[in-house]
Amino acid sequence: MEQTALILIDYQMDYFAGGRMQLVHPEKAVERAARLLECFHKNRAPVFILQHISLRPDAQFFLPDTDGITLHPALQPEGADRIVQKNFPNSFRKTGLKKLLDEQEITQLVISGMMSHMCVDATTRAAFDHGFSCRLIHDACATKNLVFGDREIHAEDVHGAFMAALGTVYADLMTTKECIQQLQTDAIP
Repeated sequence: MEQTALILIDYQMDYFAGGRMQLVHPEKAVERAARLLECFHKNRAPVFILQHISLRPDAQFFLPDTDGITLHPALQPEGADRIVQKNFPNSFRKTGLKKLLDEQEITQLVISGMMSHMCVDATTRAAFDHGFSCRLIHDACATKNLVFGDREIHAEDVHGAFMAALGTVYADLMTTKECIQQLQTDAIP
């Protein structure tokens, strides 16, 4: 039987109102992520919460020893949940995440997080490359407006482009509601 784990990426205070890198509608994403977390807790399924701490000299957010690295209050770990600190967009790079997943014989990942175009993208691609089957919960992710040349690209378009790309090969795209229904039907192994 395949074992499933929840991966929650960078739901940290710098991405919310008053933070150093506020995203577009992060509250909606974290609310949906909290529903996923509740489902996994109810089923006593493995949960891994990623926390980014930026060590780059030119970093503007997720700075060590600041309130910005604090996990959002809606996603506090319980029991056997694991917090994995990372310093790169790819949650597997120079972390023990792969080893922790392998130790629990995890084969499937349910992924959500922030930012869609950066850490969610990098982590989902890496997970696929490591052989995991991925479900990406697109409505529990958030991003920001980007600039390309002299053009501003709205967060909705950034998010849509990255989800469309990831959905072609790297992950099955689902809403929070679809995922929870599927997990309840499958009884989260």
